[in-house]
Amino acid sequence: MSEQLRLMAVHAHPDDESSKGAATMAKYVAEGVSVLVVTCTGGERGSVLNPKMDRPEVWENITEVRRQEMAAARAILGVEQVWLGFVDSGLPEGDPPPPLPEGCFAREDVEVAAGELVRVMREFRPHVVTTYDENGGYPHPDHVMCHQVSVAAFEAAGDPERYPEAGAPWQPRKLYFHMTFSKERVTTLHEAMLAAGLESPYEQWLANWGDRRDVSERITTRVPCGDYFSVRDDALRAHATQVDPDGNWFRVPLEIQRRAWPTEDYELARSLVGEIAGEDDLFAGIRQAAVSTRHTEGVR
Repeated sequence: MSEQLRLMAVHAHPDDESSKGAATMAKYVAEGVSVLVVTCTGGERGSVLNPKMDRPEVWENITEVRRQEMAAARAILGVEQVWLGFVDSGLPEGDPPPPLPEGCFAREDVEVAAGELVRVMREFRPHVVTTYDENGGYPHPDHVMCHQVSVAAFEAAGDPERYPEAGAPWQPRKLYFHMTFSKERVTTLHEAMLAAGLESPYEQWLANWGDRRDVSERITTRVPCGDYFSVRDDALRAHATQVDPDGNWFRVPLEIQRRAWPTEDYELARSLVGEIAGEDDLFAGIRQAAVSTRHTEGVR
């Protein structure tokens, strides 16, 4: 008998899960998939980006406030969630940027930090893992570290000789990177807004794109999840310190998004079940296979 499908999403900070892949997760939860969000840090050094929350009592209790926001978001998404326990590195600003703080996530040894994630992987036993690409989606040091730790843990979790103290081996079958901000997607939504006679929040962004990298050609997998964009937005609004409900995140009407770009997009980075052209399902090649506890024995 096949096991329940399981998806693990590894993110750097609370709120990242709601801005990257949230509609995908909500879709799979509705289909009966078990979804676990792993949050690497507590967001302790994050900024307050919503003017309405920029108050002394919020700053004084930012760690607890962000935990409460995460609890609200995970309830909206219907996912499970665990904290990996590392400390936010902050986003260094300046030229040159200042050194990262002692003890922060981005200064951890990758092999040591990966051991913590291996433990969670072996407990939850995901079939699919999602995280960021080698640039972190954007170059925040915690996002880059999250990528490195996730890849290292994916490759180690099924090896009985690595991290033996972390539990019985389990090998996830596929690893995906979020391709959230492709130029193709931004351009399509921008043009859809103009065609509807509305002001686009992307005009300046595209004008300043320049030589900035574009991940459009890296996309292998597009998950149709437009029906869950409203859940995504509700989860993102739950992170009230991190997003202005009147800001650009919510300027494009849902009906335009669903018509112009109804998917969330990924790059298949690792696969033990082969590649399927034109994937629209993170579990492609897994649903069709007999999913059994033999996977706990690692890659053969």
